[in-house]
Amino acid sequence: MNDGYDGLQHIIDEALGAMAAEAAGDFDPQGCNLAEFCRRTGLSRQRARTIKANGFKAKPHGRLGLKLANTVLSGHTGFVDDQLRKGVTNSQVVFERLVDQGYRGGLTTVKVYMAEHRDLVPPKRRAVAPQGSRGQRWRSGPGESYQMDWGFVNVDDREAGETYRIACFAMCCHHCGDFYVEFFPNARQESLFIGMLHAFGRMGVPDEVLTDNMRSVVTRRDASGHPVWNAEYAAFMACVGFRTRLCKPRHPFTKGQVERLIKYVKGNLLAGYEFTDLTRLNEDALLWCARQASRYRRAVDCVPAEEHASACMAHARGVVDPVTAELYLCPRRKVAFDGFVSFEGRRFGVPYWYGGQECRVSREGRFLHVYDLSLSRELVCHEVTWSRRDAWCEGQWSDSQPEELPSQPPATTLAQAGPPARDPAFARFDFGRAVM
Repeated sequence: MNDGYDGLQHIIDEALGAMAAEAAGDFDPQGCNLAEFCRRTGLSRQRARTIKANGFKAKPHGRLGLKLANTVLSGHTGFVDDQLRKGVTNSQVVFERLVDQGYRGGLTTVKVYMAEHRDLVPPKRRAVAPQGSRGQRWRSGPGESYQMDWGFVNVDDREAGETYRIACFAMCCHHCGDFYVEFFPNARQESLFIGMLHAFGRMGVPDEVLTDNMRSVVTRRDASGHPVWNAEYAAFMACVGFRTRLCKPRHPFTKGQVERLIKYVKGNLLAGYEFTDLTRLNEDALLWCARQASRYRRAVDCVPAEEHASACMAHARGVVDPVTAELYLCPRRKVAFDGFVSFEGRRFGVPYWYGGQECRVSREGRFLHVYDLSLSRELVCHEVTWSRRDAWCEGQWSDSQPEELPSQPPATTLAQAGPPARDPAFARFDFGRAVM
């Protein structure tokens, strides 16, 4: 089938169809106005007569589609085939090399031939050296390795008429697929530590944690390619007692299990979900995690909650230094001059009698606890309403107002006289005076 003659036939059919639609009665193509047919199709009158004699059918030339046995590229096809087998697909490069060998044809002939013999190009995987057990899934024993990552979600606040972003912390067991999900107002390092400790408290501490190259974990890599850990994160690893394995840069499917978990949370838990505050969202997330972990998963051939409780928890450990780890759950905050501390984008009041410049705060459910630096005394407890307004506390300011006294004896003296004498003529206008 030739596209040129198919296009001509399409023009002929459209012209005859338009002429039939304009005709009042029955339309006979053989009796049509030949001049009008030529005007609509753009054909010459002699060509139109020939097509009319053939029943308005465009017939191709008898030798159409035939190719010469010998072309300008004959004798050079072996070289082109050899270049294609080597993976050279740039026609300009092949053309220049052919010219050096005496080729006198054009670039288009080379392009057409290379397109017709594209099957000679070897697949990319066959062109490289074998890579051993490439494609084999990495597996770990019970409780040996966890994966963690951050995900982000946009929230439309209809009451305030604004959009803000929250962070979703996710951690899953690589062996059984059991997981933990918690939402935070931000993805700061202190939120990462709190989320990890909450996950370890539910799932146990593994031998190692697999994560990507986030700034709160690693600062850079040295000349040998080894990671240079963030100082705070290195201290956190020593306190809890686990190792960290980093993924290769721009290699996200290395920790594909937790990547898929975050995608599943967005498409399942958060699909069409409306929440009042972040506390309620985390409460629903815990119930959702427990419900999903109680279902059979074909990928791991087990019920994640049951397998983790029986196998993984037997291998997992507790926190090495729980006293120091408790400090990561209560980050430090500075007390401002007006008696407020900032935490998760909101301000909470501190009593006036506390004289320290810093304190520690911890949010547990719907309550925020403010402690001193040694965590030996609770200063105040606030109910977290997630309102943008400041939360005051009783006794945040002193009842006695401070008074400034002169540091030097005053040198300026003013004279004060008695009240001026009143004019008796205007006494009747003094309505404030007692009438005798």
